[in-house]
Amino acid sequence: MRSSLPLIAVVGRPNVGKSTLFNRLIGQRRSIVTDEPGITRDRIYGTMTWRGSAYEIVDTGGMVPGEETEIPRGILEQAQVAIDSASLVFFVVDGRAALTAPDQELARLLRRTGKTIYLVVNKIDSEKQAADVPEFYRLGIDRVFPVSSEHGRGITELLDDLAISMPAIEENAENAAGEIKVSIIGRPNVGKSTLLNKLVGQERAMVSAIPGTTRDAVDSLVRHDGLTIRFVDTAGIRRKGKTELKAEKLSVVMARRHLERSDVAILIIDGTEGVTALDAHIGGYAHEAGRSVIIAVNKWDLVEKNYRITADFERDIREKLKFLSFAPIAFISAKTGQRVQKLYGTIEEVHKARFVRVPTRELNEFLRQEVLLRGGLPSDVKIRYIAQVKVNPPTFVMFSNKIRKLHFSFERFIENRIRDRFPFTGTPIIIKQRAKKSHANT
Repeated sequence: MRSSLPLIAVVGRPNVGKSTLFNRLIGQRRSIVTDEPGITRDRIYGTMTWRGSAYEIVDTGGMVPGEETEIPRGILEQAQVAIDSASLVFFVVDGRAALTAPDQELARLLRRTGKTIYLVVNKIDSEKQAADVPEFYRLGIDRVFPVSSEHGRGITELLDDLAISMPAIEENAENAAGEIKVSIIGRPNVGKSTLLNKLVGQERAMVSAIPGTTRDAVDSLVRHDGLTIRFVDTAGIRRKGKTELKAEKLSVVMARRHLERSDVAILIIDGTEGVTALDAHIGGYAHEAGRSVIIAVNKWDLVEKNYRITADFERDIREKLKFLSFAPIAFISAKTGQRVQKLYGTIEEVHKARFVRVPTRELNEFLRQEVLLRGGLPSDVKIRYIAQVKVNPPTFVMFSNKIRKLHFSFERFIENRIRDRFPFTGTPIIIKQRAKKSHANT
């Protein structure tokens, strides 16, 4: 019986160094390592610990698609079993050799599995050899790591990325295809319960004109155009220092807790009062939690209209909620139902954006065309490449020759250009910087 640890399958054609990588990862010699292709025939399991997390690793035999002899066919079947059971796959290729037809065929087979694939370009022992790594992007796999399994070069970077990505990989496999969890948040008496009732189509939460009437959070599960959406209607959030009733204090705690288990937050603002400091505070909770955000300006039916009122109100929101510049704005009336049903389409759009993954090749073309040519970096800092390391929310790492705090205007420029180029409507994106070391050992 296999353990409950995340399982990583090490696969590739014969003699690319899979067993050397396996032995390096588990820290002991479990697989026989020779220059004879296909020496590893059975699946061999081991465990590894990195940055406080444990993983199970399985070493497989050399895979040769289309090979008709009995042993390679059996090896292929054994490897397929390992891949089917794995949380992700380390696809190992020989960085000293030219890209081969079996490599390309294996890449096609692996991409069809829908698993997260790490392309491990092995036998890269020097910067000179690393110059040939871009050729392997032709395999169509985004996560590319040049390593030397024999000497430990690049292993730290590979495992650090694994440590960052694995929780999201396991969570997202479930979340991307599951229900969309939506929190309806806002200060008391802005119409959260009224909006929920209009969306759900029934009186699920008590509604009254007394601020803070809704004390508990009420979950409502809705099926809409093939989507399953779980709405969490939270009690109104008040400033900590001004919350007098124990029930109100609890509502603040519960609201933040529900944000943590939500994918999307609908932040309701009272259109008759404008954006308040408390609105900004509450929006800050959603931003800190990394939630996708839709800003719903409610009670729009009560606002006296003129030809520029909508534009003026939107400008005020963008000025006072600058940290939510990515959030779409909807002008609604929860009471009359005006534009309420359109929120479903917006929910779907911003939720999809949380799971967008940009190919590494496209990101680096973008980096060269729109970022590096602009300038603005410190003279001693060179950004080598950029990669998306996770989704939900989308997270990017810029690998540079050294860590140097970049000017906020440059970071904002990069984020804005990413948003202009790629579909991240309504979702926060995280950009990190990491030093690209020339040599690393486990």
